Amino acid sequence: MIHLSNVLLSETLSIVLYIAVPLATLAIGFLIGFFLVARIRAKKIGETNAVISKMMEDAQNESKQLKKEAILEAKEQDLKLRNEFERETKEKRAEMQRMEARLDQKDDILNKKEVSLIKRNEEIEHAKRDVDELKKALDAKSAEVDKQKEIVEKQHEIMLAELEKVSQLSQEEARQQLVELIKDDARREAVVFVRNQEAAAKEEAEKKAKNIISLAIQRCCTDHASETTVSVVPLPSDDMKARIIGREGRNIRAIENATGIELIIDDTPEVVILSGFDPVRREVARLSLERLIQDGRIHPARIEETVEKVRKELDGQIKEAGESAVFDAGLYGMGIHPELVKLLGRLKYRTSYGQNVLKHSLEVSHLAGLMAAELGCDVTLAKRGGLLHDIGKAVDHEVEGTHIQIGTDLARKYKESNKVVNCIQAHHGDVEPTTIEAVLVQAADAISGARPGARRETTTNYVKRLEKLEEIAGGFNGVDKCYAIQAGREVRVIVKPDRIDDSQTLFLAKDIAKKIEDELEYPGQIKVNVIREFRSVEYAK
Repeated sequence: MIHLSNVLLSETLSIVLYIAVPLATLAIGFLIGFFLVARIRAKKIGETNAVISKMMEDAQNESKQLKKEAILEAKEQDLKLRNEFERETKEKRAEMQRMEARLDQKDDILNKKEVSLIKRNEEIEHAKRDVDELKKALDAKSAEVDKQKEIVEKQHEIMLAELEKVSQLSQEEARQQLVELIKDDARREAVVFVRNQEAAAKEEAEKKAKNIISLAIQRCCTDHASETTVSVVPLPSDDMKARIIGREGRNIRAIENATGIELIIDDTPEVVILSGFDPVRREVARLSLERLIQDGRIHPARIEETVEKVRKELDGQIKEAGESAVFDAGLYGMGIHPELVKLLGRLKYRTSYGQNVLKHSLEVSHLAGLMAAELGCDVTLAKRGGLLHDIGKAVDHEVEGTHIQIGTDLARKYKESNKVVNCIQAHHGDVEPTTIEAVLVQAADAISGARPGARRETTTNYVKRLEKLEEIAGGFNGVDKCYAIQAGREVRVIVKPDRIDDSQTLFLAKDIAKKIEDELEYPGQIKVNVIREFRSVEYAK
């Protein structure tokens, strides 16, 4: 029994020891860990406090630096404001001094005017007194004249009665005969006077016009080259012709279909001729062919790609040409609509009788502007009207109507002024010009088109124009012979002296000139010279 109790006690002690030892170890470890954590925490707190102290010190230094900079900046700003205030004060003081000087000057002027007005009033008073005296004298003279007039009228009635007895004509019949005689004399004198005055006016106007036109032409220099309907593309060698033609002609057909231009490949060495009436298409074909030759890859797909690319590039060049024309005319920044600028660029590839229309428009603009400057007119309006006068030719094959009507519609569409529209309408005489600038544009257009080498004319058209000129002049009554001379610039008309007298030649020349203007198209002007010669022949037997 005792042994059993000992055994139980020993087992109980062993169990207690088994449990107590780990618990004691755990408690000791916990205490050690607690002290370690507390120490680490105290160390970190010390480091943190050091960092905070450092940051506070840096912040204080930085705030001191910022404070110094702010103080310096405030001083500079204050100095700047003071200088500006002193400058403005000086300017205002100077302005006040100038205003005081002007006021003093105005006071002097007003004083002088006041003195002058006082003198003027005194002179007016003296003049009034003189006028009153003259009026009294005139009244007396008028009464005396009335008396003399009554006496003269009585004597006139007596003389008329005596004249009627002597001439056996009544007063009315004598007056009628005298009126007829005076009418005949007045008609002859009027014709002579009109002829002399018109000749003098024409001579003076022609002299001034020649002077103005010669000055304008002298100051406006342009080339005389005319455009053609063909373009020539040089080739590096004759072998390139076969590559351009292609197998069974597929390449040349592709080029012609893509551009609408005919290619002429003949025996001429190392050249290809492009023929077509549309200059834009011809230029596209020329540039495309040159690029294809330079690239060396010539086949239908490449041809279509190159033509399309060149066409897009040419649109940009057309716009640049229009802007360059506006700049050359001195109208840049004058509010010309961008669409009108593009249309001006298209005129670079338009021709009229072989003359480049864009160069012609620029020339007309310069000439009209120079003549307007000589006459003291609106130079800008003259230049603008001259530059846009042929704008309808840029689209005349796309829209129905004459280039004048198309140009008028375009100018109104893009908000051009009525004066510019009238310059476009009147440059061929279809509408009466309403401004001097429109007349100058008309004259400049004639000068540009009529100068030597500006335009080409076929021999057939030239001969037809001369024949028509002689036919018009010969169709009037009393005309004996007529001749077109000086390349159609003058027509000489010889009349029958027994049917046309000297006074009628003046009106005949006007009628012939009017009919030529109505029925004939011609560049420049035509001189109508009517000649009447009367010969009296007698034989002595």
